[in-house]
Amino acid sequence: IISQILSFVQEKGFDVKALRAFRVLRPLRLVSRAPSLQVVLNSILRAMVPLLHIALLVIFVIIIYAIVGLELFYGRLHYACFKFNTTKNEFVDDQPRICGGGYDCEKKGVCREWWEGPNYGITNFDNFGLAMLTVFQCITMEGWTNVLYDINNAVGSGWPWMYFVSLIIIGSFFVLNLVLGVLSGEFSKEREKAKARGDFQKLREKQQLEEDLRGYLDWITQAEDIDPENEHVVEEGATPRHSKIASELDPEDKEEEEVEAVELQQSWFQKKRQRLQKLNRRCRRLCRRVVKSQAFYWAVIVLVFLNTLILTSEHYSQPLWLDEFQAIANLFFVVLFTLEMLLKMYSLGFQGYFVSLFNRFDSFVVLCSILEVILQYTDVFPPLGISVLRCARLLRVFKATRYWSALRNLVASLLNSMRSIASLLLLLFLFIVIFALLGMQLFGGKFNFPDSEKPRSNFDSFWPSLLTVFQILTGEDWNAVMYDGIRAYGGVHFPGIFVCLYFVVLFICGNYILLNVFLAIAVDNLADAQSLTEIEEQKEEEKERKKSLRRSKSISPSKDQEGKDEEGLDVNGNDSGEAAEKTSIQLSRQPSLKSKRSYRRESTPGDHHVRLDLTPDHITSGDYKSNHKAPLP
Repeated sequence: IISQILSFVQEKGFDVKALRAFRVLRPLRLVSRAPSLQVVLNSILRAMVPLLHIALLVIFVIIIYAIVGLELFYGRLHYACFKFNTTKNEFVDDQPRICGGGYDCEKKGVCREWWEGPNYGITNFDNFGLAMLTVFQCITMEGWTNVLYDINNAVGSGWPWMYFVSLIIIGSFFVLNLVLGVLSGEFSKEREKAKARGDFQKLREKQQLEEDLRGYLDWITQAEDIDPENEHVVEEGATPRHSKIASELDPEDKEEEEVEAVELQQSWFQKKRQRLQKLNRRCRRLCRRVVKSQAFYWAVIVLVFLNTLILTSEHYSQPLWLDEFQAIANLFFVVLFTLEMLLKMYSLGFQGYFVSLFNRFDSFVVLCSILEVILQYTDVFPPLGISVLRCARLLRVFKATRYWSALRNLVASLLNSMRSIASLLLLLFLFIVIFALLGMQLFGGKFNFPDSEKPRSNFDSFWPSLLTVFQILTGEDWNAVMYDGIRAYGGVHFPGIFVCLYFVVLFICGNYILLNVFLAIAVDNLADAQSLTEIEEQKEEEKERKKSLRRSKSISPSKDQEGKDEEGLDVNGNDSGEAAEKTSIQLSRQPSLKSKRSYRRESTPGDHHVRLDLTPDHITSGDYKSNHKAPLP
C-alpha cells in the first residue's frame, strides 16, 4: 500500500522496487499451519527484548573501544612510504606500506602523511564513526589481523596487541555469544510450549471421544429401557442357540473320531509342508539369534571399519594394482553387506525389516552399491556417473551408528528436528531474497570501478546478488564487499558512509540471529540425545538388575518347594485347610459349559442298569462319595 501511494504521489515516479521486495514475506502467513515454523518465529520474536539488552551491551563495548582507539591511533594510518625526491604520490612498492614507529621505509623512500589510509580510507580511527565501524569489523573477527599489523607498523609492536586481543575476547568470545544463549533458551521454551499444546490437544480430543462414546452408550441404554420387547425376543432367540451349543458338545469319543478323520484326510504333501514350515521357523529363529548376537554386531563393525580404510586409500595417480585391489575389495564388501541384508530380511521378515528406518536406509545403500557394480562391469554408464554412484559407498560408514547408542540417539534427535530446520531454512531463504533485492536496488551496476576489475561479489543481477548476500551471512570477506559498496557511493564522505548500515544490519540479523538459531536447535537436540542415552542406560541397568534377581532366585530354593511348616501353615502363614476350602468354593462358583454336562455310565447288558447324572460340583463337594460307593466312570 505504501509503495502504491508513493508511486502516485511523486510526479516523476518514485523507485519503490526496494519496498516491493517485502512482498516475499507473504508466505509467512502460513505460519499458523506450520507448527515448526511457528516455533522458530516465536522463539526469535520472544528473544527480541533480551537481544535488545545484549545489543546495548555490545554498543557500550564498541563505544568504549572506539573512544580508546580514537585517543591512541588518531591519524596514524595515513603514513606510507613514498618515493624520495618526487612531487607525485608514487609509492615505493606496488602496494602502499604503512610506516611509522614500527616500520622504517627503505633508503629510496620516505615516510609521509599523504595516503588516504587502508581500504580507501575507511579503516582508521580518525573520527568516532569510522572508529566504531573499525571496532565492529574487528569484533566480527574478519580482517582484524590486518588492522593489528597496520597499527603495529604505525606505532610499534610493543603494546597494540593488548588492545585487539582484549577486544576479541570481550566483544567476540563473550558478549556476542550471549546471543546464542538467549536464542537457545527461547527456542527450548517455545518447543516445550508447542509440545505441551500438542499434548493438551490430544488429551482434549481423547476426552471428547470418551464423552461422545459415553453419550452414545447412554442413548443405547435409554433405547433398551424404552423398548423392552426386544429383550424377550433376544431371550427367546438365545434359547435355541444354547441348545445348539449343547448339541454340538459331543462326547470325547466323537471328538477323537473327528480328529482321526481329519488326520486321514491330510495328504502327504500337507504333512511335508508342515515339516518344512517347522524347519523354516527353526531356521528363522536361529538366524534371528545370530543377527541379534554380539558376534554379529562386532563382525559388522569390523567390516564397516575395513570398508572405510579401503575408501580412504584412494588417491590421485594411484598405481594399477591398487585400482584392482580396490575393485575386488568393493565387490567383496558388496557381497557381504548384501548377505547381511538378506539374512536380516529372512530372520525378521519383510514387514519387520522395513519397519526400521535404518534398515530402509541400509537397503538403499546396498542397492546403490549393487547398481554401481553392475554398471561398472557392463560399461553402460559413463565414468562420471559411476563415480557419482561410488559416493554411495561413503554412506556405509553410517552403519556404525546403529550399534553406537550415543551416536544413534544424536542422529535420531537431529532427524526429529528436521521440521524445525526446514522451517528455519525457509525463513533464511526469504531473508536472503529480501536483502538480495534490496542490494540490487542499491548497488546494481555500481561496482564498475575504472582503476580495477569488476569484483565477483556484486549485485548486478539476481543470482550474483543471492550469492553475495549468502557470502556476507557466512562472514567470509564481508568487509571487502562493504568497502566496495561505500566506494560506489563516493567513499567515506556523505552519503557513502551511510551505506555501511545495509551491510551491518545484514550481518547482524543474518549471522548473529538466524544462523545462531541453527546452533540453538543443535544444542537442544544434543540435550535430547543425552536424555535418550540416559534413559537407555537406565533401561539396561534395570534389565541387569532383573537378570541378577532371576539368578539369585534360581540359586536359592523356591518357596513352593519348602512346603508347609509343622503347624500346618502355608508359606504365607495361612491355614492350609482354610486355603483348600476357599479353593474348592471358588471352583464350585465358576460357571462354565462343562458344569452343565452330565457324565453318564451305562452297564453292560448282563448287569443292572445304573445311570448316574453327575456334575463337577457334586464331585468337588464330595456328595458322590457320601451317597454312592460305586467307582467313578
